[in-house]
This record gives sequence, C-alpha cells and structure tokens, in this order.
Amino acid sequence: MGIVSENVAASPEAAPVEWLTLPDLVEVLGEPLGRVRRLIDDHHLVGSRRTGVFAVPSVFIVDGHPLSSLRGTVIVLQDAGFSDDELIDWLLAEEESLGRSPIASLLAGHKSEVRRLARTLA
Repeated sequence: MGIVSENVAASPEAAPVEWLTLPDLVEVLGEPLGRVRRLIDDHHLVGSRRTGVFAVPSVFIVDGHPLSSLRGTVIVLQDAGFSDDELIDWLLAEEESLGRSPIASLLAGHKSEVRRLARTLA
C-alpha cells in the first residue's frame, strides 16, 4: 500500500498519522472506487491533499468500514466553518477538555461529548 505518514497532531509525542490514498481505500474498504468517492462526497470519510495526493487518515477506518460517528461530527465541524484540513487537524490533536484527541473519544464511543464540543467552536 502507498501509506504515507505525517505528524499532524499538535503534541510532539503524538504518533505519526498514517494516510490512505484512494487505491488504499479501495483495498481496505473492499469497495469499488466509485463507492469510495461517494463515501467521501457524503462525508462518511474526509481527507486532504496536504501530502500532494488525496488521502484519508487511516484512523477514520475501523474494521474495514468508515467510523460510524465520523460523518455527523464532520458535518458539525463543516457547519462551524472548518475546512477539511482544519477539521482533520482538530480531530487528531489532543483536546484538553476531553483529555485526549476527539478521534480517540469517537473511537471510544463518546460522540455526543465530541459533537457538543465541536458545536461550541462555531
């Protein structure tokens, strides 16, 4: 796979982020390219071109599927005026009020807490 690593999170001890390109997503999700693009268009996944090629952080995929709580959170952040790059950075960075990154909270099943915080950012 063409996985790219980049340290996006604000804290220096944060692990580098693995990015999945479109061909990687086709393989990981087991879906055709058209379906993968639709998942992105419908905000089930969000990505960036910061590495030169469009890619999605691998942490947004759980057990071969987009993280179910990601879509609503992405929409809340976009409604607050965040660009895709800004919302990815926010999701991956440590958030003091949560005691961890918003994506870690989503992965732990705390979507209401994350979305409540996201709404205050507007």
